[in-house]
Amino acid sequence: MHFDIETTDSALAGPLKAKIDSKTKPLGALGELENLALRVGLIQQTLTPRLVRPHIVVIAGDHGAARSGLSAYPQEVTGQMVENFLSGGAAINVFARTHGLGLSIVDAGVDKEFGPRKGLVSAKVARGTRSFLEGPAMTPAERDLAMSRGAELVDRLHQEGTNVLGLGEMGIGNTSSAAVLTHLLTGAPLDDCVGRGTGLDDRGLVHKRTLLRQAVENYHGSKAPLDLLAHFGGFEIAMMAGAFVAGARARMILLVDGFVVTSAVLVAARCAPHLVDYCVFAHRSTEPGHSIQLEALCGRPLLELSMRLGEGTGAALAYPILSSAVAFLNEMATFESALVSRKTTP
Repeated sequence: MHFDIETTDSALAGPLKAKIDSKTKPLGALGELENLALRVGLIQQTLTPRLVRPHIVVIAGDHGAARSGLSAYPQEVTGQMVENFLSGGAAINVFARTHGLGLSIVDAGVDKEFGPRKGLVSAKVARGTRSFLEGPAMTPAERDLAMSRGAELVDRLHQEGTNVLGLGEMGIGNTSSAAVLTHLLTGAPLDDCVGRGTGLDDRGLVHKRTLLRQAVENYHGSKAPLDLLAHFGGFEIAMMAGAFVAGARARMILLVDGFVVTSAVLVAARCAPHLVDYCVFAHRSTEPGHSIQLEALCGRPLLELSMRLGEGTGAALAYPILSSAVAFLNEMATFESALVSRKTTP
């Protein structure tokens, strides 16, 4: 896959800042909303940005390593949660409905055959990855297939007019993949990257850290991002990495969710550094590795809600803030149009 992503042209930053500062408010009074408006204007290269057909894509996949007790929940929950998504009962369904967001559910590699289902996009690479505790989770060909299918999904959304993309995930065991990828791509201590995932108790957390430490010690392969993705990743993580690259190529606004989603951004950004120009980091997860990822990517999260659910829920909740930033930029009166006096200077 090609990683040729153009940086956002900063030439428009001055006019955008002038437009923001001309609004009827003290300079900087809207805080991070002003920075967000500036970022959106630069992504779309216009003084009058628009949000069109915002869409959340939730990608699901199973992990062979999950059979070793890395999660508080059994592996079957991945498929069961996909059923919950399809019936409209999960948190992401509620938030997408509440905020008028399109929602797609994608089977990237769940260990279950769903058959043709309304609302389900079948992009299955295999019925789950192999266990990275014993060897590579996927072959390079499987990794590339997952990434290309993620890119194809986003290309179709772009052709339909979508210019705001949020990604979510579901996969029992995927915080383990995200933790190892974060450790190896940032150099942060492994234990600092490993959290409780779906709710491990203290004993479970020690077991998880021990298994992941052994997996890293046993790995003697390349430290190239895509090689690490193939060995330690999941089909949903690889598919998200490809989706993010395609979204940035299409100059979409990329709403980045929590820990697992950001691990896909981390991989993709190591291959295409300008990808981060198109990212809006929705929130800070309570998974400890997420703060490490955000620091590595220079990401400033919009929300701090002590969340760690995944599913794209943080991205969905951040969308109204994104919408508000665009609305004030386009609709708020200026001092001149409202005949309001500016601040006097002594």
